[in-house]
Amino acid sequence: MQVSSLNEVKIYSLSAGRSLPEWLSDRKKRALQKRDVDIQRRIELIQDFDMPTVSTNLKVSRDGQYIMAAGTYKPRIRCFDTYQLSMKFERCLDSEVVTFDILSDDYSKIVFLLCDRYVEFHSQHGRYYRTRIPKFGRDFSYHYPSCDLYFVGASSEVYRLNLEQGRYLNSLQTDASENHVCDINSAHGLFAAGTIEGKVECWDPRTRNRVGVLDCALSSTTADKEVDGLPSISALKFDGALNMAVGTSTGQVLFYDLRSSNPLIVKDHHYGLPIKSIQFHNALDLVISADSRIIKLWNKDTGKIFTSMEPEHDINDVCIYPNSGMLFTANEAPKMNIYYIPVLGPAPKWCSFLDSLTEELEENPETTVYDDYKFVTRKDLENLGLTHLIGSPLLRAYMHGFFMDIRLYHKVKMMVNPFAYEEYRKEKIRQKIEETRAQRVQMKKLPKVNKELALKLIEEGEENLQTGTKKKQKKTPNILTDDRFKVMFENPDFQVDERSEEFRLLNPLVSKISEKRKKKLKMLEQQETLREEEEEEPEGKPSDAESSETSDDEKGWVEEVRKQRRLLRQEEKVKRQERLKEDRQTVLKPQFFEIKAGEEFRSFKDTAQRQKLMKKTLGDRLQLEERVGALSVHDAIVGSKQATFKLKKSEQQQKQQEAEKHHHQERRKLRRSASHLKSQRGRGRPFH
Repeated sequence: MQVSSLNEVKIYSLSAGRSLPEWLSDRKKRALQKRDVDIQRRIELIQDFDMPTVSTNLKVSRDGQYIMAAGTYKPRIRCFDTYQLSMKFERCLDSEVVTFDILSDDYSKIVFLLCDRYVEFHSQHGRYYRTRIPKFGRDFSYHYPSCDLYFVGASSEVYRLNLEQGRYLNSLQTDASENHVCDINSAHGLFAAGTIEGKVECWDPRTRNRVGVLDCALSSTTADKEVDGLPSISALKFDGALNMAVGTSTGQVLFYDLRSSNPLIVKDHHYGLPIKSIQFHNALDLVISADSRIIKLWNKDTGKIFTSMEPEHDINDVCIYPNSGMLFTANEAPKMNIYYIPVLGPAPKWCSFLDSLTEELEENPETTVYDDYKFVTRKDLENLGLTHLIGSPLLRAYMHGFFMDIRLYHKVKMMVNPFAYEEYRKEKIRQKIEETRAQRVQMKKLPKVNKELALKLIEEGEENLQTGTKKKQKKTPNILTDDRFKVMFENPDFQVDERSEEFRLLNPLVSKISEKRKKKLKMLEQQETLREEEEEEPEGKPSDAESSETSDDEKGWVEEVRKQRRLLRQEEKVKRQERLKEDRQTVLKPQFFEIKAGEEFRSFKDTAQRQKLMKKTLGDRLQLEERVGALSVHDAIVGSKQATFKLKKSEQQQKQQEAEKHHHQERRKLRRSASHLKSQRGRGRPFH
């Protein structure tokens, strides 16, 4: 039994482990169980719960006692009795089963749709009746109130077969060229058919009229998804009276409310594989959707993933045991998988011991130990010559490699490489030599960018360590090891340009020091090349040569400073001459300036005066404004001052203001003369 956990949901795989072949006798099986520990630890929940080659469909009877499975090869069905935990019977068929359904509470009435257009009805004793439909069938559903079987397939018609009358009724004509799946709502009897064009057509069986059409292909496509072709409907399932889930051939599951034409949630499996099965778990409001690679359990209200399962082989069908946490899967393999998820519900009555078993496992968790196994990759297998064992029980696939028995690994290793002990001995000697080398002077590994700066920092650190100044000062981070300055020694954009003027002015003595460091860099490069060629470490330059070089450098410092200054002056003269040549060659062109609207051009003196005025302080400008009359300062209450400003006006505004003043004065004169005449008339004086 294997245990996996996703989102803190434990999943127990009850069908994990080795299965014994059918041709072994009971005596040999008992002997193997005594010897093999893996066979002793496995849980065989239902005896012989498998198929010879492939299993295609799974169903559970309504009373929960029987599990029906269809598979190949040869085409057959098997019925398993859960009360006896074994197979009850097996029947072989003439052709492969497309799908089947159990009409009764037990296995007494079963309908099979075969791939050769035949429909077979089976009872307890065997095949009861056999008939044929006009076109190849894909799916069918049974309408219990009217005893009608609805067949959909490679035709636009939906064929109806009445089991009470024993004859075909008038078919339903759809707008699709082919229909893939169908389902009938158990609450109100609505019939739905999924078409190859990506639509779902809903029909009322009472009136045989179409009541609605859902365009699922248009709703399943999103803006960020590439559409290779028109998605068709591959799965369909009703949930209660108002909800329905639709699966497409491109890997999307659309959850609908029948009162709306838009889906409530669109869940993508992200594998691009057709949805094979859709089931519902009403206790936790979960949707269980499966394609050929993965089974996903997600919340139908939010779409959040609850958990998921990925079997080793491709999935053909998924079946849930009612009112429990058990799942059955039909796979592209002989063994049919059984999963138990305690969070979904308790174990069925016929295997109630699983609850106590899982509780004990949760109380006493065991860590997986791989001491007896060796992990090898595919490349290791090629080196050992064991690629032919891939797929055999000797190799267990895990992540990007395989687990194999450590004893087998050592045997093959000795056969392939008999001189492994000599290699081990050489490796130990090399490790001892490396330990002794660590006590010597270590090689300085410099970065690719700013090598001289890195060498300078290393030398300063060594000098500080020798003089002991580090103990007195605070500890400062090393730039070479600090991640904040890591880019400075990796990105070529941060390379120091030693030819620039700023660098030469700030570091006039850097040339001699840089020459010394360049010599050291060459020495280090030579040492690295020698170290790659030979195993022994080359000796460095003696200390006497270094001391002599330092004394020569101190004597030539003054000459180097003078030389740098001369070079800088010569470069400045050359630049000036080039600028003069450019100025002589350039031809001056007249420049035009635009005057703002409402302003008049006087002269360039006004701009000069404005610039002089802007250079003055605020106090000087206020005094000028007060002299002109644009500013008046008065004493206010409690020793404060009050300043009022008058905005300057343009000449046009001043002329307009003067004209208005002149006009007002003339009107005043006319009014005075008119009032004077009226007063004379009132006194009776003659008018001259």
